[in-house]
Amino acid sequence: MKLTNDSYVISMGTKNFTERYRRDKAGWLKLSARGRKFRMTAEQVLNHLLPALAGIKPGLTVAVKHREPRVSRSSSAKPLTRAVRKASRASSARA
Repeated sequence: MKLTNDSYVISMGTKNFTERYRRDKAGWLKLSARGRKFRMTAEQVLNHLLPALAGIKPGLTVAVKHREPRVSRSSSAKPLTRAVRKASRASSARA
């Protein structure tokens, strides 16, 4: 189990909206309730979360979920796929 920053999704909101924060290779990403994406620094993420955690804003809920990071496709798979396509085209051309 991986326990790094990119293994978590932070949800914050009320009964009417939910914002999600997650970390990827480029940094922190905020997914707004309307579906917009915003890049953020770690300090900005804390500035959004700390008032909710301190209880200053009543009605805000915060939930943290663990997830396994997405595995990106390796670049070595692309040439293999092309080779398979070429081979299948060549065999279908012969038939």
